Amino acid sequence: MLMAGCAAETKLRPTPEAGILQDNKSSAITEQEGVRLTADGAAWHGSPSDLERRVTPVYVRLENQGQRPLRLQYKDFALVGQESRFRYSALPPLSLRRATSSRDTEAQATILPASGPRGRVWVGGGYGYGPYRGWGPGWYGPGPWGWGSPFYGPYPYTYYEQPLPTEDMLNNALPEGTLEPGGTQEGFLYFQGVAHRENAVTLQVKLVDAETGEPFGSLGIPFQVSTK
Repeated sequence: MLMAGCAAETKLRPTPEAGILQDNKSSAITEQEGVRLTADGAAWHGSPSDLERRVTPVYVRLENQGQRPLRLQYKDFALVGQESRFRYSALPPLSLRRATSSRDTEAQATILPASGPRGRVWVGGGYGYGPYRGWGPGWYGPGPWGWGSPFYGPYPYTYYEQPLPTEDMLNNALPEGTLEPGGTQEGFLYFQGVAHRENAVTLQVKLVDAETGEPFGSLGIPFQVSTK
């Protein structure tokens, strides 16, 4: 199976204005009203390994050192574009499930067609028999033993795409609920991919009293968006 490299892998790095940076330079800390937020935009190491090409995962840790019970709901978390001001709300993990039937739900993978440049086919692993009688990276199209060869026709290639959400995504997601004073909760939030849409975003957290529903503050950590 061949992996498609069409989508960019998104990494969020705290800006110099992000406040207290952690040692690994990919996470930052901010605090207000007794609530401390730690966020890391480059912490995902689970399955799927290409998750950052499909959505934007952000690890968060919340410590409630205040006097109010804190409501934790996905609608209270968002990435906001610095220039566009567009609000990307956190997505409930199960909303990422694309299958609509029980048969699709049980499927372990999806094989999708993807069209390459006309007259070319991607040779497995990124290598193929090239025009210099050797193995080298790249697209190889028509030609004798390489460019112009009728052996390499305008065929589509396929790639392996693991359905979302995976078990790792569900197990590591930030749970919704109430964070009582003195409590700590952590996990991943999943946002729509922001690569090629934003150069910088701010993770915003609305602080809401879990008993009264009253907002009592907000937290924000700015990130630069890098892709590769």
